[in-house]
Amino acid sequence: MRILHILGTRPNFVKMAPLIAAVSRRSPETDQLIVHTGQHYDRMMSEIFFDQLGVPAPDFMLEVGSGSHAQQTARVMERLEPLLVDNRPDLVVVPGDVNSTVAAALTAVKLGIPVAHLEAGLRSHDRTMPEEINRIITDQIADTLWVHSEEALRNLELEGIPKERASFVGNTMIDSLVALQERFRPLESCRQFSLEPGSYLLVTLHRPALVDGPLLFEAIAALNEVSTLMPVLFPVHPRTRARLAGNAELADNLHLVDPAGYLEFLSLEADAGAVLTDSGGIQEETTYLGIPCFTLRDNTERPVTIELGTNVLLGLDPARISEIPEIIAGQEKASGPVQDTAPEPPPLWDGHAADRIADQLAS
Repeated sequence: MRILHILGTRPNFVKMAPLIAAVSRRSPETDQLIVHTGQHYDRMMSEIFFDQLGVPAPDFMLEVGSGSHAQQTARVMERLEPLLVDNRPDLVVVPGDVNSTVAAALTAVKLGIPVAHLEAGLRSHDRTMPEEINRIITDQIADTLWVHSEEALRNLELEGIPKERASFVGNTMIDSLVALQERFRPLESCRQFSLEPGSYLLVTLHRPALVDGPLLFEAIAALNEVSTLMPVLFPVHPRTRARLAGNAELADNLHLVDPAGYLEFLSLEADAGAVLTDSGGIQEETTYLGIPCFTLRDNTERPVTIELGTNVLLGLDPARISEIPEIIAGQEKASGPVQDTAPEPPPLWDGHAADRIADQLAS
């Protein structure tokens, strides 16, 4: 059997690394090829994940780079098609919801090659988000849908997708986190910024709706306010830092730092007092780690994190950032003494999702 894996962005590497490793263990005779589309192409955002997660070096680099949604999608399709024709895999695996995902799925399906979608069925129910369109299209055309939460199964059923195409396997992103706990837990990466574990708000904001317009400066103003009550640590993408340079007042307790490697970021996340994000994956990681999460979006495709009480949806309203210290204090008061263990994670977020997929492929 020959499987071709499509990797394009930072979260893709985290989701796919456990699956590639599990297939190698379960079916060592399987020929696995890795295509790196280059949608994230600087070292901090991609190559370091191959180093830290132990994924083999890519067999093919498409180097599509940045551009509009149409440009990225078109480049992936144009450059991937000859690879599929030459290598003719038995299965193409596409993770997540980025442009590389839908582009690879469309290219493979039109060549008659089966497609499996890892992390299928997630829905924000907001079609103004490009990722939502990518999810819907990919799920409609993929042959196999690997689902990581129960509400995703319901979403697929409501869209008329036959039940036999979907399998509830669990969350491979959590597989990576579980596998690396012994490596990131002792790091205490926050100390390099003179911060104590449990004391600070960790911030990650990347969506264009937030960082490409005036909302970014509103968010910085609110973070300045929060920083009077607790330190704020904000690993900032270079493009966002360039927008802020000379255009925003930064409080002394608001620390803008360079993006961290995967292990270092997990350490910062695990030791945070709380996390503010617009990322889907971080909503999941904080839920597993038991760290309070605040999501600066109007919606989430991970409602299970809201249901468990580990995630608070603030809306796309930077002014609400200033409420975070008060909400944290209220949560601590309501829960009583601090517990030694994190809340029970969602079903099948247990570190073995990739093994279940590998067993399915072997059978």
